[in-house]
Amino acid sequence: MHLGIGPWGETIDELIEVTKAAEDGGFRTAWFPELHRTAFVPLAASANPTSKIELGTGIALSFVRSPLSLALTALDLDEVTGGRFILGLGTGVPRLNRDWHNAHFGRPVGHLRDVVSIVREIVKRSHQGEQIELEGEDERIRLRGYQRPFVPTRSKIPIYLGSLGPQMSQLAGEIGNGWIGLELGSIPHFTSEILPHIKTGLSRAGRSRESISLVASACCIINPDSHEAKRHMASLVAFYASVKTYTSFFSWHGFKEETLMIQEKNRSNDLDGMINACSNEMVDAFTLAGTVDEVRKRLSAYEGLFDSVKITPPTHNIPLEVTREAQRSILEVFSK
Repeated sequence: MHLGIGPWGETIDELIEVTKAAEDGGFRTAWFPELHRTAFVPLAASANPTSKIELGTGIALSFVRSPLSLALTALDLDEVTGGRFILGLGTGVPRLNRDWHNAHFGRPVGHLRDVVSIVREIVKRSHQGEQIELEGEDERIRLRGYQRPFVPTRSKIPIYLGSLGPQMSQLAGEIGNGWIGLELGSIPHFTSEILPHIKTGLSRAGRSRESISLVASACCIINPDSHEAKRHMASLVAFYASVKTYTSFFSWHGFKEETLMIQEKNRSNDLDGMINACSNEMVDAFTLAGTVDEVRKRLSAYEGLFDSVKITPPTHNIPLEVTREAQRSILEVFSK
């Protein structure tokens, strides 16, 4: 099992330094999210200072830009990284697409299938000058009289899909080169609610388990004071629990009452109340928070289930110095 990192930086320069340190420490992949920054610009900035570490979007929103724009960005990034780029895609929640980006959010599974299909065709054929016409449920392209005058670094760029529900997990198994887990995940939920559907998708497409890379995500704080680590991490867990889309996910784990309380506190902008409503048991169910020994023991449970684990410091509602120290500890403890 390989380790990846979700690098964080208050500045782009700091983010680049962390990515280079991760490469020096033997991390396999650096994953760049899309929320407070674009996924693509920090990734591109990290390409030249590094030479071995894979650089992936973890994850980029699929519906807030056209498939052509997405494909051209992927081609450029694969070139600038020397073939080290991974395109990680996800749908995001409806509010993120419609309210924040004013983007069309159709039936997400079919919509994402359209995007992946079009991106792959453009990556493979746009330099050949051939007409590309594809008609999907939510996306279409009619590319005529267009030829990209550059031979791609690779004609096939790996595409990883993020999922939480059964249909999207099936899609990942059917068409994805990889699967990326939610920043808050759990092994019981993965083995019960995600992996069987990935296997269904693999079977449907006549693919083997070896044809897809499974990447778990684990948010991590290491602290000699285990309780303090969990209280810092409670801010991140409460952030996710405040999003109604994830209510069923938290309820599945037995935390419906806590989740509804967090959402109530969120409506009144009571951050302290949100954090207090998030118990240490809730934190432990979804994250790696505690002493070095506690975190190592929890991480060992991922062996045999996943091909890689993306480890990230917590960022939501967390003081910058806490995030920075969490990241420093991740690099110190897990570098080879």
